[in-house]
Amino acid sequence: MRQRKAAATTPKTDAANDAALREKAALVCDRLDDEYGILEWRSHGEPLGALVMTILSQHTSDKNSERAYDNLRNAYATWDDVREAPVAAIADTIRSGGLADAKAPRIKNVLGEINEKTGATNLDFLRDMPTEEGKAYLLGFHGVGPKTMACVMMFSLCRPVLPVDTHVFRVSHRLGLIEKRIGEAKAHDALENLLTPERVYPFHVHMIRHGRRVCVAQKPRCGQCSLADQCDYYRSGGVMGESADRKSPETETRHGMKAETTTTVTTV
Repeated sequence: MRQRKAAATTPKTDAANDAALREKAALVCDRLDDEYGILEWRSHGEPLGALVMTILSQHTSDKNSERAYDNLRNAYATWDDVREAPVAAIADTIRSGGLADAKAPRIKNVLGEINEKTGATNLDFLRDMPTEEGKAYLLGFHGVGPKTMACVMMFSLCRPVLPVDTHVFRVSHRLGLIEKRIGEAKAHDALENLLTPERVYPFHVHMIRHGRRVCVAQKPRCGQCSLADQCDYYRSGGVMGESADRKSPETETRHGMKAETTTTVTTV
């Protein structure tokens, strides 16, 4: 009898907890909208460009990755030209983005895989593909993980797929929206399930802004935080296992896309 009673009450407890987390996530979104402004969710460029940009953004700053992307676009007229270029030449072109010798073969290999699968070097067909199919398709490429896939889906295709970088993960954990032990890979789905689809994009962008300006990795500015009354970290006195979270904000990136400029890469 005791076991049956426990089994019957557990789903109610979980459902109540999930509902409370969704309500908290909605309040966080409202507060961040008030603090940083309402965002217009629009495409930041074609999906293949978003994929390349996200690869370039890994382990570097936005400024460096954007410079590397601009250099690549200016050096090669089409994505096929990039695909056919020697790895060393691609690496030299994107050197300003950091880790060029690792990122250049990754970019060339992805472009080659896309061309081999589709007969063309573009991903425009993803615009007509259902979200779950698009996610699975992108994850099928070697070196494309959940974060990179989510950046393409959200920034380029305007789909409610949430990328979770260091800032989003740190702030979400401190607020108590997720547990740190689940890790960034599982945090994508966990946080996405707490948000309504239209909230995904502003949540991602605002959480990164908040993580850079207020809820920084070391010595967060809790006295300036509009979310302090909702924050488990603040209420606990700042003792939520932070020792492993010591990455410098200057070397982190939003893993996203800048606004599209008038210069574009021609796809064929």
